[in-house]
Amino acid sequence: MSGAPHCMHTNGRPGGWLLLPVAPRSNARSRHGDRGGGTPCACGMSPASPAMLPHEALEHLRTVMESGAVVNTVGIAGPGDPFAVPHRTLETLHLVRAAYPHITLTVTTNGLGVASHAAALAELGVGHVTLLMDAVDPELVDTLYAWIRPGTRTLRPGEGAALLVDEQAVALAALVRAGIEVTVCVTVYPGINDSHVGDIAAAVKVLGASGIYVLPFVPADDTAGPVPAADEATMDAARNAAAAFLPVLDASARDGLPVARRTGPGCGEPVAVTAGSGLPLPGGNRPYVAVASSDGFDVDEHLGHARQFLVYGPTGPVAGSPDGSVADSMAGSMVGPVELLGVRPAPPAGSGDARWQALAAVLSDCAYLLVSSAGQRPVEYLAGKGLRVIQTEDNIEGLVDVLYGGGKKGKNRGKGRTV
Repeated sequence: MSGAPHCMHTNGRPGGWLLLPVAPRSNARSRHGDRGGGTPCACGMSPASPAMLPHEALEHLRTVMESGAVVNTVGIAGPGDPFAVPHRTLETLHLVRAAYPHITLTVTTNGLGVASHAAALAELGVGHVTLLMDAVDPELVDTLYAWIRPGTRTLRPGEGAALLVDEQAVALAALVRAGIEVTVCVTVYPGINDSHVGDIAAAVKVLGASGIYVLPFVPADDTAGPVPAADEATMDAARNAAAAFLPVLDASARDGLPVARRTGPGCGEPVAVTAGSGLPLPGGNRPYVAVASSDGFDVDEHLGHARQFLVYGPTGPVAGSPDGSVADSMAGSMVGPVELLGVRPAPPAGSGDARWQALAAVLSDCAYLLVSSAGQRPVEYLAGKGLRVIQTEDNIEGLVDVLYGGGKKGKNRGKGRTV
């Protein structure tokens, strides 16, 4: 795991903090890749692993607490943005607050859709929100974001950037009015917003922000790209510009220590989906992964709207099964490359639980079903049948790769055979 600093605020309380990644969907995507460990402000920009359900998050917190760890602060952050699907965030906060009345609650978000929930956050006792803001100029926002999607529709260039700038300002002001402390986290992209950090600090100070993190962009790999890593001189200049308006916070000077850091991705620490991160690898009598996708490249369909599902899995036999049959190996692992094996039709809509029963049968050999979103009832019903629904939006290849432990996945994107 990376030792990079986090942007999660702990309000100065001693003890440990725990991140609960319950946000299944992103509402914005950066144009610039990031290795994750180097840019804490990147959380919520590109989901790297599936989100926990609210009850799973509470159970995980309870397990950590019962292990003897001291957790004084719980942060809601990642893998998507907490307010892209706000009811998941609010339900998690409610469950945690009810179970642990004295724990400190924090949230990290880009601010889209937050203002209307400021009162609810205050009522739940959220003491601090970190806003991820990389520009207050829509033209700069356009150069930083590949897309912005406040609801189900992706906004065209310019429109989305202007909306994000407005929503962030409204969110900050609403949170401060509700009595919630707000800090801002800026990622510095050399040549794009490095000379703009002072403007950001000046703008958010007027709106009531109490401090600012100024953190460097780190490319996704070491190869030269259009945006280089932020060097020390660039960062010094950016922090000095911000310091003229607000206290510049040191993300490496943590108040307390992280606990159970393998639970999932937080600000800047995405965790691969492996057995070590809590999600079993597909195998045994469920060696496959199903995906709802309209284009074969991204997870982009609602469970209820999908007409078919792509099925991914190993091309070789299941280890421990002489004839390659799944049934003979209830706990085996896969051999052979993982690739698209085929397409299966979705059951007809409009039949209530009967539809989900039929879907459970259609995907009875799948461990996971990746969708962009889903209702609570089908998620719970399918989970009861052994099929876990993962709500996320990202590239299929990357998600399937990590679900199978990070091994190489085949590039076959054709329809293949029906399995």
